[in-house]
Amino acid sequence: MLRTIRIIIATVLFALITMLFLDFTGTLHTWFGWLAKIQFLPAALALNIGVILFLITLTLVCGRIYCSVICPLGVYQDIVSWISSKRKKNRFRYSSALSWLRYSILIIFILAIIGGINSFVVLLAPYSAYGRIVSNLFAPVYQWINNGLAYLAERTDSYAFYETDVWMKSLPTLVIAAVTLIVLILLAARGGRTYCNTVCPIGTVLGFLSKYSLLKPVIDTTKCNGCGLCARNCKASCINAKTHEIDYSRCVACMDCINKCRQGAITYTHRKTNVSIQTSMEEEVSSTSINETRRAFLSATAIFATATAMKAQEKKVDGGLAVIEEKKKPARAVAITPPGSLSARNFTSHCTACQLCVSICPNQVLRPSSDLTKLMQPEISYERGYCRPECTKCSEVCPAGAILPITQADKSAIQIGHAVWIKENCICMTDDVDCGNCARHCPVGAIQMVSSDPKNDEARKIPVINTERCIGCGACENLCPSRPFSAIYVEGHGRHRMV
Repeated sequence: MLRTIRIIIATVLFALITMLFLDFTGTLHTWFGWLAKIQFLPAALALNIGVILFLITLTLVCGRIYCSVICPLGVYQDIVSWISSKRKKNRFRYSSALSWLRYSILIIFILAIIGGINSFVVLLAPYSAYGRIVSNLFAPVYQWINNGLAYLAERTDSYAFYETDVWMKSLPTLVIAAVTLIVLILLAARGGRTYCNTVCPIGTVLGFLSKYSLLKPVIDTTKCNGCGLCARNCKASCINAKTHEIDYSRCVACMDCINKCRQGAITYTHRKTNVSIQTSMEEEVSSTSINETRRAFLSATAIFATATAMKAQEKKVDGGLAVIEEKKKPARAVAITPPGSLSARNFTSHCTACQLCVSICPNQVLRPSSDLTKLMQPEISYERGYCRPECTKCSEVCPAGAILPITQADKSAIQIGHAVWIKENCICMTDDVDCGNCARHCPVGAIQMVSSDPKNDEARKIPVINTERCIGCGACENLCPSRPFSAIYVEGHGRHRMV
């Protein structure tokens, strides 16, 4: 019964979280956007104390329920493992925990957060890894199906569907997502929860807490006949049937062992102290080892929590034309970060590169960065559209505090960059024609057309930019008819300001 309840809840949450990345209309985010905000690492970076306390309490009471129900990457591995079990049953075996590897990865993860090495952090974040897989590999398929339905609906004079552009936003991110997917499939098909119990730093932290959980699977030695069926079906490989012991730091509370036990020897109840016959010397050595491990984990967890909180708090106060030729991205000295991110420093320190904002952006201006210092983290570019002042979608969906919620009025006053005119590219000068496209479409009136020769009234007019008024929306860059490089482009600001 417990297993059935877990599977139902996990399936529903998994489907909804997946749809958050697939739904390009943004409809689901209004109702289920909170599912992204209850993920562990985004909540920690956003200093969402309520969510963190809830997840810690949930773990201390029920064990690693987060890993088997809430985390989409964990549920995805369960799906792969279940499919693999159709080919080969009872394929798991007990194995000792690779504690040295788990702890080493956790320590490196903590040091990466402290040192601002975000590329390494986002690679290991489980929620972000799943988001990249869905947005880069599954979303295009979903959009192609949608475009097919839109094509058929159009033939029947129906507008229930509309077409959307399908394009590759970043080749490095696509490759990383594909490699991650392949690795996860191989590990889950062969070893079940190997990734969660060996690589994932969130799993390591929650695993340490789960050792002290109130409720957990407990083996009744008086009923157990030693068949080992529980161990052969434990995808976490944490049940030692010979000694009737369970490694609770790796147990994800999936309840599979309870369901498989034919003797009813395993129950999900409050923890009990198992009494075993040991020599005094063994007890002393075991106690010493446990105490040392406990101190190491407590220290690592404390450093992780402190570093994350300090880092997050520090950053919080930181402040239509027809396509003739494909536009090329200009060489910007400073990358453009979304309105609401406060500064480039705040954005890179909080962003987990989950790609949720990229998936939801209706203007197609957000795309993953290829810069190694901020690999896979979104940045703004205007080859396919511009950041419309009335749109605040990215600030509404960000779960990690990298993009803070803003209103439409706020966005119209936030300067994320300023426009720069390049005389050599402007068709007013090169082709001797009247254009003024940039001035006509500027939503804040920061561009004016003035005579190129004040002494000649009939001289061609050229754009003049009021950089104090410009908000960097990119309308001028996107709608400039010059190809392949626009005659006017937006230079990003490392620190945003109000105009």
